[in-house]
Amino acid sequence: MRLPWVITPSRKSEDGIRDGAAIKVTTDVVTLAVTVTDSNDSLVTGLDSHHFEVFEDKVKQKIEYFNDEDAPISAGIIFDLSGSMWTKIDQAREALKALVETSHDDDDFFLIGFNHRPELLAEFSRGEDLLSELNLVYPSGRTAVYDAAYLGIEKVKQGRHRRKAIILISDGQDNSSRYKYRELQKLVKEANVQIYCIGIVEVREEGLELHGRTILADLSSLTGGKAFFPNSDAELEDAAIQIALELRHQYSIGYIPNNDQRKGEWRKIAIRINSTHKRTKLYVRTKEGYYASPR
Repeated sequence: MRLPWVITPSRKSEDGIRDGAAIKVTTDVVTLAVTVTDSNDSLVTGLDSHHFEVFEDKVKQKIEYFNDEDAPISAGIIFDLSGSMWTKIDQAREALKALVETSHDDDDFFLIGFNHRPELLAEFSRGEDLLSELNLVYPSGRTAVYDAAYLGIEKVKQGRHRRKAIILISDGQDNSSRYKYRELQKLVKEANVQIYCIGIVEVREEGLELHGRTILADLSSLTGGKAFFPNSDAELEDAAIQIALELRHQYSIGYIPNNDQRKGEWRKIAIRINSTHKRTKLYVRTKEGYYASPR
């Protein structure tokens, strides 16, 4: 099993930002979960706040909060139990087991299974408890991906940890949801939740249809997450482990927008590594933006 590398450059402490320093937080702070990788897609940790530049609608913002600790998260596992998963359920269970075993010890998870409709199979609990619940269900029926994702996003807001994530494991397009994709997309934009997707395919199978791949990739990209489309059991397990590692090696960055006029408009976010970092080219992922809702 190949594990993704985690690269940690040398670092210096920063007074007032790190080492448990008190940070003044207001309701106007925009918080970002930020992932940094290199050209080999390896995670890069150990950067400091001065390495980052944050822009909102192309206007540079002042970073008010910065943290890179390995903090626990509240996460929802949304698991496809439609009939087309019958030959893949065992591999998917093994991948989920690898994800749980690689996660933070204090993470809490809930489990939603879905076929023609989503169902909450397990409330927030330890990851090991979810695995036992998943052993009791079997695939059948059609696929309601959008409904399941909608329910998961609403449910994860109840989690006890500040950071929230959804891991969606599915093998096909939606063919049974009441919600439309545009409705789900709007909810995703409003929620401060990262979404990771694993599109499961069999060895030598062509994979998800292009539309299904595009939907999963779009949901992930909007939130700063990532979509994986493994072609083998080994790649499937690698994808699950990579998601767990990424969630444990992210930067948390906060800023108070220069623009204090909040009229419900969509504001686009961009973040980059500046010239103070002298290593090879790095790549940054975070959510694409947020709605500036009126106070």
